[in-house]
Amino acid sequence: MTAADDLLAHELAAEAGERLLKLRAGGGDATALRQAGDRQSHEFLTAELARLRPGDAVLSEEGADDHARLSARRVWIVDPLDGTREFGELDRTDWAVHVALWEQGELTAGAVALPAQGMVLSTAEPVARQAPVPARPRFVVSRTRPPALSAALAEQLGADLVPLGSAGAKAAAVIRGEADAYVHSGGQYEWDSAAPVAVARAAGLHTSRIDGSPLAYNQAHPSLPDILICEVSLARPLLAAIAAAQASPG
Repeated sequence: MTAADDLLAHELAAEAGERLLKLRAGGGDATALRQAGDRQSHEFLTAELARLRPGDAVLSEEGADDHARLSARRVWIVDPLDGTREFGELDRTDWAVHVALWEQGELTAGAVALPAQGMVLSTAEPVARQAPVPARPRFVVSRTRPPALSAALAEQLGADLVPLGSAGAKAAAVIRGEADAYVHSGGQYEWDSAAPVAVARAAGLHTSRIDGSPLAYNQAHPSLPDILICEVSLARPLLAAIAAAQASPG
C-alpha cells in the first residue's frame, strides 16, 4: 500500500457518492432508483479500478465473483451502494459507498463515503475519535433487522440502542463519537465491513468478530456474518457480555 492507494480509495468513494446523489436527485420509482444506483456505482468503480489499477483484482457486491482474486496480491473490496434500502427513501442520509484495499492478508486502505451527509471518512485522512464513552453507552443497530443479541447486550451493560441504516453509517457513527459500539450478528459479507473496518482501525478503534477473533478478508466465500467495532475501552466488557449472552439458555 502507498499513500496513493489511500487517496484513490477516498477519491473513488467520493466520486461514486456524488454520482449517486445526482441520480437520486432525479427521483422516480424507489425500486428502479435502487437498482440503478447499485448498477451505476458498480460500473463506475470497477471501470476506474480497471483503468487505474489494472493489475489488481476486485470483489464487488454487484459483480460476479472471480476466484482469481484468491491468488492475487491486491484486491479491492467494494460495496457500490451500502444501504440500498435507505438510498431509495429520499429523506434518509444513512447510506454509503465503501472502497477498501486488501493486500496479502491485511486491509491497507479504505474509504466510507456518506454522500447525503457530505462526508468521506478514509485512511487518507484518519479521524482519531475524541469523544469519551458516556456512562450509558450507545450501540448502533440495524433499523430493520436488529439482532436479538443487541437487546441482551444493552440490558447487561446499561446501553441505549440507536437504529441506523447501512453498515458504513453505523461504523461512521462510532468513528465520529456519535455512538460507542457497533455489534452485528445477523449476517454480512466482506464488502459490508472491509472499508468501515479499515477506517475504524485508522481511527484507533477495536475491530473483531464478536468472539474476539480477527476479521479475515479475501476468503473463498465472502460471508463474514458478524462484527464488533467499538471504543477500545469497551472491547473487553463487550466481548465478555457477548459470550455470556450467547451462553445463556434464554
